[in-house]
Amino acid sequence: MTIKPLPMPNNVLKPDHCSEDEWQQRLKLAYCYHLVDFFGWTETIFNHISARVPGSDNHYLVNPFGLNYTEVTPLNLLKVDLDGNKVEASEYNANPAGFALHSAVHGAREDIHCLLHTHTIPISAIVQKKKGFTHHDFYGAQLYGRVGYHNFEGITLFADEKMRMLESLGNKHVLVLRNHGIAVGESSIEKALFLLWTVQRAAENQCAAGALGGEDVEIDTSISQKCADLTAELIRESGFANEFFVAMVRKLKSERPLPF
Repeated sequence: MTIKPLPMPNNVLKPDHCSEDEWQQRLKLAYCYHLVDFFGWTETIFNHISARVPGSDNHYLVNPFGLNYTEVTPLNLLKVDLDGNKVEASEYNANPAGFALHSAVHGAREDIHCLLHTHTIPISAIVQKKKGFTHHDFYGAQLYGRVGYHNFEGITLFADEKMRMLESLGNKHVLVLRNHGIAVGESSIEKALFLLWTVQRAAENQCAAGALGGEDVEIDTSISQKCADLTAELIRESGFANEFFVAMVRKLKSERPLPF
């Protein structure tokens, strides 16, 4: 499959000190922040989307604390270390405490290059339920066996919780933070955003079905497993997530002005 390129920014240029690989990562991550806002998944100025800097030794890109997601650009993204501290000068502040979840996952999972954390209303409702995600709709079936669960320990700020979060995640790519929200991680920004979209759609469907009342038509676990395996293979082996990401960026740029 031919990989379609991202639209280039209109009014910002790559700084001389920034490698081409890092610049492409900055561009994709900035678009990702704007897409999360475009989809209505933001929590005002809070939460993070983090991405590993290509070729770096545990350096990551993340939003400046205090900016709306609509104010993020490739240039104002912060470069931080594994503790969330800035490693390059910036007029903006970092939020190391808010980076705790990200630092735990990035530090332990070499296969995860992008991590997104949200708590939309549908996701917050699902993670409050003891059963968590069910797998009886098109999107929920795709998550069968792919979700880890971590019990709520309060606001995620403290280092001693990191190991317990990692144990809850295991080798999976979706972590339910019970009574809180969701974290999804993948090997690229495009794959991580597509996985989050799948999780969000599953949460929306499950909430809507629950509100209707009545008995659900349950999907056999063997079918759910087949759906999950096929979806994971499709995302892993094809350019499907990239096609989705580029199409959503085109839609974003056609419907609202961007600061870059």
